[in-house]
Amino acid sequence: MKQFDYIDTPKSLLTPDIVAMLTDIHEHKGKQELFVEAHADTLTALTEMAKVQSTGASNRIEGINTTDKRLVELVRDKSAPRNRTEQEIAGYRDVLATIHESYDYIYPRPNIILQLHKQLYSFSKSSVGGDYKNSDNYIAESDAEGKESVRFRPVPAHLTSDAMDTLCAAFIKALEKDEHDPLLLIPMFILDFLCIHPFNDGNGRMSRLLTLLLFYRAGYTVGKYISLEKLIENSKDTYYEVLRDSSTAWHDNQNNYQPFIRYCLGVLQKAYNEFAHRVEHLNRRGMSKSDRIKVVIDQKIGKITKADIVAACPDISKITIERTLSALVKAGHLIKIGAGRTTAYGKTDKQDGGT
Repeated sequence: MKQFDYIDTPKSLLTPDIVAMLTDIHEHKGKQELFVEAHADTLTALTEMAKVQSTGASNRIEGINTTDKRLVELVRDKSAPRNRTEQEIAGYRDVLATIHESYDYIYPRPNIILQLHKQLYSFSKSSVGGDYKNSDNYIAESDAEGKESVRFRPVPAHLTSDAMDTLCAAFIKALEKDEHDPLLLIPMFILDFLCIHPFNDGNGRMSRLLTLLLFYRAGYTVGKYISLEKLIENSKDTYYEVLRDSSTAWHDNQNNYQPFIRYCLGVLQKAYNEFAHRVEHLNRRGMSKSDRIKVVIDQKIGKITKADIVAACPDISKITIERTLSALVKAGHLIKIGAGRTTAYGKTDKQDGGT
């Protein structure tokens, strides 16, 4: 039987590299808090973009897709879903909004997790929302020839409720005891949640929502401004590799949490680095919009897309970005590569620092 040890196990996880990552994140957190306190009104555009990216990325990881236009309409305008795919996306949107608005009052207890899961499926006709799995499930993987095999067998259905009760109780006790950095305990909790795999559907999305919730409650709110889910999507192969590595021998209490902890801390580090980069652009608001766009292009190595610029300058309209790109192409500073959704831009020899 799996033992959820959040008191002694973390002591063995403080390797020099993990300690260095924790120290770096603590420093970033302090800088973010100072900026948010002084410039809270300037971060609205970042928050809105992060909501769209988080909702889209977390669903795409699970193969749930829609067009960029519909995604924005669903998240920003709270448009009514038109089909099953959009029902899944709208459910994620609403849980994400609940966490953003009320994380201080949402406790990681089994009944709360069940309520969040029910909200995740609030637009769906499926009956899976808000209930633990009623049949055993397994996590599969495919080889190079497409042959599927069982990689991991989660906790059986009849033991799931007890496992979730025990997990949440052990996690909360460790947080209250306050002996270990929450940044160590949170990835442990998320890995254990995924190994229990408590639901018939939605386990991956719930794990990412719970990750945000627990980071926010611990004071690490960078996910409001930079999408952690998008960063996970961008490193999806590594995400699955560390899940495999850290879940090996989990049932025998012999698993190694370190690979998953390093991955989660790495995502948080990258989010804080991107936040600092975005803040740098926001601080350039005294410059003209076209000059700010040129700075973004200047700092990009290799090709750049319109989406890259939108992400770096969320307060600048797409029309202004398109006009600036067209002007730079016409002036010979950029060349246009590809067409349609694959369009990108490359710098030419005439590119001279954005002037």
